[in-house]
Amino acid sequence: MAKKQHVGPSGLVVVDKSGGMTSHDVVSRVRRLAATRKVGHAGTLDPMATGVLILGVGKATKLLTWIVGESKTYTATIRLGLATVTDDAEGEVTSVAPADRVNAVSREDIQAQVQRLTGEIMQVPSSVSAIKVDGVRSYAKVRSGEDVTLQARPVTISRFEVHDVRRLSIPAVELSDAAEAVDLSGDSLPVIDCDVTVTCSSGTYIRALARDIGVGLGVGGHLTALRRTQVGQIGLDAAYDLEELSQQREKRGALELFPLEDAATALFCTRRVSAAEANDLANGRRIPPSAEPSDPTKKFAHITAAFAPNGTLVALLENDTFRGEKVAAPTLVFEAGSVFEEIS
Repeated sequence: MAKKQHVGPSGLVVVDKSGGMTSHDVVSRVRRLAATRKVGHAGTLDPMATGVLILGVGKATKLLTWIVGESKTYTATIRLGLATVTDDAEGEVTSVAPADRVNAVSREDIQAQVQRLTGEIMQVPSSVSAIKVDGVRSYAKVRSGEDVTLQARPVTISRFEVHDVRRLSIPAVELSDAAEAVDLSGDSLPVIDCDVTVTCSSGTYIRALARDIGVGLGVGGHLTALRRTQVGQIGLDAAYDLEELSQQREKRGALELFPLEDAATALFCTRRVSAAEANDLANGRRIPPSAEPSDPTKKFAHITAAFAPNGTLVALLENDTFRGEKVAAPTLVFEAGSVFEEIS
């Protein structure tokens, strides 16, 4: 039996996620607003994080695999002097650095650690993450009391800029049972807050950067604020918060979607195919090969988005060899079984 095709509008929704919500919470809300269960997201944001969360509606969910792999840009605040079990402000404090050690940290020391963590690096993800270990989420193991150390993985930090460094005095904090012994006889603790911007490859943990700077300085560190400002070419200027999306729904009867065709054009090189070729692709058949990629800025240069004469996105293509001949094979079909005609 042929798979049922999505009926209704398809496209991307760019949400400016507020703090305190999970990415799944946002997906649930957009499912109701879009009146379809066919909604998915392109990479989660932690509950404390805000900013760009890209969702696919209908056929656009098929593009999310590629959007997930796009680079990300964040603004964040790193607090030095305290470490937490989650490497962010939501976890219990596990260590507090002595005041003299925190006070000895200079901006030059911080910049040296930032430089060490810029470029192609090996990063150990935060143990409280969704990465699976022996089939179980790492965060679940940590919360059950297990010690988890994940394997380092390669990531790329193309930009790591420090904008401001502030020395603060905060009230003494309650420590977890795992906290290192330190003199907390005073009423306050010295900490250093650093406002930064990071552009990084997919799979990078900004929490882990905060942790590693703190470890490198010998004072501990964690993240107190995180905002994603851009995913690939899509930024906050294209984003709506959930209240604005609800208002769109009330006024227009539907959400304003970032068109599927525009999203594909932003991600891939494009090709206009004939009606006959479009019909072949819609039925999973190969067509003559695509030209060599002409835009070196496209990350997925080996993939070509094929558009029918009427402008409909039919499929994604990849050049291949079949029975000794060069062909373009559909790797993903958006308009299965559709019939196209030439435009006179």
